[in-house]
Amino acid sequence: MKSAAEKSESLRAHRLAASEQSAGTSDDAIYLMIERRLEELGASGDVLDFGAGTGRLARRLREAGRYRSVSGADLFPPAADLPTDLRWIEGDLNDGLPIPPASFDFVVAAEVIEHLENPRAVCRELHRLLRPGGHVLLSTPNNESWRSVVALVLRGHFVAFGDTSYPAHITALVRKDLDRALSEAGFGPRSFSFTDAGGVPGLPTRSWQSVLGSRARGLRFSDNLLVTARKASA
Repeated sequence: MKSAAEKSESLRAHRLAASEQSAGTSDDAIYLMIERRLEELGASGDVLDFGAGTGRLARRLREAGRYRSVSGADLFPPAADLPTDLRWIEGDLNDGLPIPPASFDFVVAAEVIEHLENPRAVCRELHRLLRPGGHVLLSTPNNESWRSVVALVLRGHFVAFGDTSYPAHITALVRKDLDRALSEAGFGPRSFSFTDAGGVPGLPTRSWQSVLGSRARGLRFSDNLLVTARKASA
């Protein structure tokens, strides 16, 4: 029988392997969606890339030049070429980060909640990390797109949660799930936006946008969504 320490190390190794499967990065369409929303919010101050992976988004946020500080957090160690002014917090996102509450004005969680075991615990942690009046921007696969709905009907699972995505993708959420989890964590009204980039069912290399043009927008034609929520002011 394994000791508690051995079980803990085994779990950490499993989580690290699952994290590495995702390659620690996301599509440009997702980053552009997040950057547009941050600009709309007039984002500034201290920002955290929660689930930063290889640090690609954190670097983009740093290069924007609008933040007092940019930090990245993940189970991954920092990349060797990480800029010295980009703070890195190494920790298991399933367990919470070793930093004080109310440390950030904005927290971005790009394509990370689907990798974690308890979405409600994640939302509580995001709320803890934010200062009063701060915003969270959380993106995840859009399980209500036509492509994902067709996969659910024909294959019995959402398109981003098949065997080839496991064990990286383990938690599939729809808008109602995200809305409830963020509300229960203490966030105010939630708003949703979309990448407006999505694959045609059965032809993932062909996009709806290439077929239908600008009409292919929003919930049914986007592979990923973004939810924005605000922590109440003190």
